[in-house]
Amino acid sequence: MAVEYDEFKGNKMIILKRDAEDTFPFRFGKNKARLIVENFEDIKTFAEEE
Repeated sequence: MAVEYDEFKGNKMIILKRDAEDTFPFRFGKNKARLIVENFEDIKTFAEEE
């Protein structure tokens, strides 16, 4: 996995890539990052479901 940081319209963004050549990375800003952190356990449960 590769993690990069960038800006979009003056706002900080984090970019998560499966590898350095990932053409469809997952990118989000601080507000969505806070939402993810606040709901981490529910997201983890969802990811582990079949």
